[in-house]
Amino acid sequence: QVQLVESGGGLVQAGGSLRLSCAASGSIFSINDMGWYRQAPGKQRELVAAFTSGGIIKYADSVKGRFTISRDNAKNTMYLQMNNLKPEDTAVYYCKMIRITAFWGQGTQVTVSS
Repeated sequence: QVQLVESGGGLVQAGGSLRLSCAASGSIFSINDMGWYRQAPGKQRELVAAFTSGGIIKYADSVKGRFTISRDNAKNTMYLQMNNLKPEDTAVYYCKMIRITAFWGQGTQVTVSS
């Protein structure tokens, strides 16, 4: 069982930055598949950025060049640095890690005002 807790969301003006954190309850050293997803009102949850088991980092086209995913195994934490935020980035952001099964955090709200 892996418990995930997101933090770092909030209200920011367009063009601003936020850094989201996803703290895991145990070691993430052996977890290869992990990522960030988001869900805007009335829309399906979508991939934002992810580390994959093939060693590839994936980004949604809409965030390429603005968002950066990273991880600190020593702190059991994954991050999402979000720069040049746009109103269309407004959503609840979730982290996900896969260890045999998928574990999700509770989500953190990001609101970008124009």
